[in-house]
Amino acid sequence: MFFVYILHSKKIDKYYVGSSKDPQKRLIYHNKGKSGSKHAFTKKALDWKIVYKKNFSSKKNAMTYEKYIKKQKSRSFIIKLINNQ
Repeated sequence: MFFVYILHSKKIDKYYVGSSKDPQKRLIYHNKGKSGSKHAFTKKALDWKIVYKKNFSSKKNAMTYEKYIKKQKSRSFIIKLINNQ
């Protein structure tokens, strides 16, 4: 099973959209500043919390949905997703 997740940081009041087999494990990496690239967006804050999570049967479907959310480029769209879960 794969997941699309949305993180929120109160410190910088920003959202981050990602996908993973294990969102809890990824959250730990984000909050330790070990999210991959040395210029990673999530390194700006280390207080991320999972505020949305949706499961998918395949990695392809999860990545497609992740890209769909990111293409919206809309904070209000993300907030609606969170509020309607």
